[in-house]
Amino acid sequence: MASEKNVGLLITGGTVLCMDADLRTLENHSVAVDKGKILDIFPDGSAVYQARETLNAADCIVMPGLINAHTHLPMTYFRGLADDLPLQAWLNDYIWPLEAKLLDRDFIRASALHGAAEMIKNGITQIHDMYFDMPSIADACSQAGLRAIIGEAVIEARLSDPASRKALGTKVLEMRRRYWDDPLVDFDLAPHSLYACSQATLEQCAQVASEHGILSHTHLSETKNEVEQCLAQHGKKPVFYLSDLGLLALPAVYAHAIWVDEDEIALLAENPASIAVCTECNLKLASGILPLSSYLKHGVNVCLATDGVASNNNLDLLAELDVTAKLHKAINEDPAFLPAQQALGMATRNAAKALGISDKRGSLEVGKDADITVLDACCLNGQPLYNPYSHVVYALGARSVRDVVINGELVLRQGNLTKVDEAEIIASAKQYQTKIKAALH
Repeated sequence: MASEKNVGLLITGGTVLCMDADLRTLENHSVAVDKGKILDIFPDGSAVYQARETLNAADCIVMPGLINAHTHLPMTYFRGLADDLPLQAWLNDYIWPLEAKLLDRDFIRASALHGAAEMIKNGITQIHDMYFDMPSIADACSQAGLRAIIGEAVIEARLSDPASRKALGTKVLEMRRRYWDDPLVDFDLAPHSLYACSQATLEQCAQVASEHGILSHTHLSETKNEVEQCLAQHGKKPVFYLSDLGLLALPAVYAHAIWVDEDEIALLAENPASIAVCTECNLKLASGILPLSSYLKHGVNVCLATDGVASNNNLDLLAELDVTAKLHKAINEDPAFLPAQQALGMATRNAAKALGISDKRGSLEVGKDADITVLDACCLNGQPLYNPYSHVVYALGARSVRDVVINGELVLRQGNLTKVDEAEIIASAKQYQTKIKAALH
């Protein structure tokens, strides 16, 4: 008889969607986890492990944790207060004035903690965030147990003095030194958009990113007006303007990227650019629908994101999968377009590629980080189960997220958060609601 091996966690009896290069689907398999890594994936009963904790995943789908490629975590407290408005009215008349009145360290940390807890309950194990006050967001994510790459939003209005402009080149490195021993958080550079940053600022961002090998994160061509403004000011379409600035040649995630033409998509395909698709947000704000078929035809890496809840209004990445797949089938008049397995790849392996972490996450493979989501399929909307990918994208949804493992630690067990108190988070949101309503009036 084989000798027992000690591990921290054993997930047994599940249908494992590896999302690896071979897209393996393994029925009745177990996953052994130890010291934050996947130690083994094996048929039930074929190996012997002694685990400190065991999850019975019978009638469950075990898959890589979802990666949300574009978020604004501390905007969680703005959910539902300025709906049914055009983007610029939403920003200029509500969001930006409220942020000017309300934002401080306590607000950002409390709202980020709320968002982090919501992400985990939706099966999301890593986010790519853009906002202000990186340390507060990092502390909130670490407290909840959520992985995050965090970018300080670069906006021209916040660079009014030489010190803040100089800090643009040092903030990310400073944060990396400060949090070097925290495996959950990392930082990148986040120039907000072409319309919120001057040419000099964007060129400085490109220089800093190039010198230090830092990922960039920015909004791109979200509205027709943004494109028209770029043409009027710079005489070029946004993607070509990015190329002139030196940003396009560097690894970057571009959120939205709706109003682009074939020439721009071809240029994106020639560079290390990834597109974060934010379908529900774009539909709700009537910003438009991105040309997904053209992106895929040109080989551009596309991943999936919720954006912030102030413009979505949820952090349910599985719902984004469902809507995105169905919408683009209809637009392309092709029910075979973006099949479920490919769609799920946008929220796992493609997102990992976009963030430069494919060697660590995005698939379930031995040696990779143990970031795992378990969906309970033993429910009315989960049975009978023929195609697990179909169920993940079209049937189960966030309500079926049962367990979430991040860095080998169970942060959601049987639907309950293990590192933070959900009731306390809700109570905090209610307290801040009063302050926000007063500021709104």
